[in-house]
Amino acid sequence: MTHSSLSETRRVVVLGTGGTIAGKAASSGDNIGYTAGQVGVADLLGGIEAPTGVTLVAEQVGQLDSKDMDADTWRQLAARCAHWLAQPDVAGIVVTHGTDTLEETAFFLHAVLMPTKPVVLTCAMRPATALSPDGPQNVRDALAVASMAGAQGVTVVCAGAVHSGLDVQKVHTYRLDAFASGDAGPVGYVEEGEVRRVRAWPQGASLDASRLEAVSKPWPRVEIVMSHAGASGAIVEALLLPSAEPLRGLVVAATGNGTVHHALEAAALKAQATGVAVLRATRCTNGRILPKPGDGLRDAGALTPVKARVALVLELLGVAALPESEGG
Repeated sequence: MTHSSLSETRRVVVLGTGGTIAGKAASSGDNIGYTAGQVGVADLLGGIEAPTGVTLVAEQVGQLDSKDMDADTWRQLAARCAHWLAQPDVAGIVVTHGTDTLEETAFFLHAVLMPTKPVVLTCAMRPATALSPDGPQNVRDALAVASMAGAQGVTVVCAGAVHSGLDVQKVHTYRLDAFASGDAGPVGYVEEGEVRRVRAWPQGASLDASRLEAVSKPWPRVEIVMSHAGASGAIVEALLLPSAEPLRGLVVAATGNGTVHHALEAAALKAQATGVAVLRATRCTNGRILPKPGDGLRDAGALTPVKARVALVLELLGVAALPESEGG
């Protein structure tokens, strides 16, 4: 199905957070030796034509390499999204972001905002100074989604594909088409400025101010440990030592269908017995953990370990973020 953008004059707000898309390198032929977060979002929009009937508004929320993404930037980004989504003449929002933690930011915004308007994250695998940067086309495609009638929810647009913020993962280190949606597949594709949707938009709901209020509180410490051949409980034991910032949550990146090395599992169960919230999330790219009788540790279903960590942080803040069928 193909849809056109809104015909009436509307605004699309572009929020910048830095990343490779805003990166600079010493030469146009250097696609990896760059410094991220150097070009302002207003400059990124230079030369990019807005969709018909749409006025673009640029706002800089942050300017950082997304590997260094932090809770403060997430809180500010969520607040600015909520502000603009409440404006009746705003059709949608585009967020320019680095690729490294884009899936975490997308999941966070999905859980906190659940917007009935589109919030579209986009990115680049090459810096703005590259001989043939991919950022400008990704921004154009993101604008097409953000201005589309009927679009909603948090999505990620990269290399012509539209992914749900719930499902998206970075799956390649350097290729331009670096993202996938696992078993779920993309929501759709942007083809010559037109959006072809192949499955439902992410679910939206009326903005609940209590979720924004909850994430404004100090965030609990939640760590990730990995199960692997030869694993032990030493890291978990170290995390449980007295600290100025005590451990509140633990995600175990489990093998296969949620299996955990026996030594690590024993340590995780000990942590759980002391009051630490523990979740298992599979290391596998595709599939979900199928629960079985006798599981002593909750599972995160299809969530990746990094998304499970975000979900657990939010749960400890009082925000339900695990899909209803998961976490049991």
